[in-house]
Amino acid sequence: MIHVTLPEEIQHRLPFYLAMEEYLAEHCGEDLLFLWQVEPTVIFGRNQVLQAEVNVAYCEAHHIQYYRRKSGGGCVYADKGNVMVSYITPKTTADAAFAEFLNKMAEALRALGLPAVRTEHNDILIDGRKVSGNALFQKENASIVHGTLLYDEDLEVMQAAITPPKQKLDKHGIASVRQRVANLKELGLTLSVEELKRHLTDYFCDKERMLTVDEVRRIQEIEQEYLAPEFIGRK
Repeated sequence: MIHVTLPEEIQHRLPFYLAMEEYLAEHCGEDLLFLWQVEPTVIFGRNQVLQAEVNVAYCEAHHIQYYRRKSGGGCVYADKGNVMVSYITPKTTADAAFAEFLNKMAEALRALGLPAVRTEHNDILIDGRKVSGNALFQKENASIVHGTLLYDEDLEVMQAAITPPKQKLDKHGIASVRQRVANLKELGLTLSVEELKRHLTDYFCDKERMLTVDEVRRIQEIEQEYLAPEFIGRK
């Protein structure tokens, strides 16, 4: 698997990384992986209603960005305590793409002494607590799996920024999102976030590819689709 890097260590908005996934899916001869982090941001699924999933007033008051993605799945909050993982593969069936990525991620966490297990909902749990949620976006010749990995996220802000449907929580018999999720640091991980990222890239990848400045420019063009107000707020 190839670890993909950028020519400059610049902090981008979340849609840049979604556009980077799309660009790589168009040029994907083998499995690719990259890790990224963002300033406080909410991202919600392609079919979700913005006002039903995002606490817009809270986000705007606290300078939290919010964007729609093209994959399905639920609403997610991310900040610098959350490692975002993007896996792009020529495998074009959802089951094969999810299996390859999630089994490997669970193995990588178990290698750190954490009893990680994959669920049928494409999450990863440790001691019954969710540490990673994942979604898939299929292109014509490739599949994109992108997910979260909670390292040391501000879970109180997360709960305030997203407003999941009450019936979703009732289904689990739990009154709060906070009770369902946990940070890896809370569960005993002693690595720094940079050490964790290095462990993951070493565990997954045996090669590296740096994008060119021209490729970054093309990614920025794709990014504009995600920044369009009509795409973010569409009904």
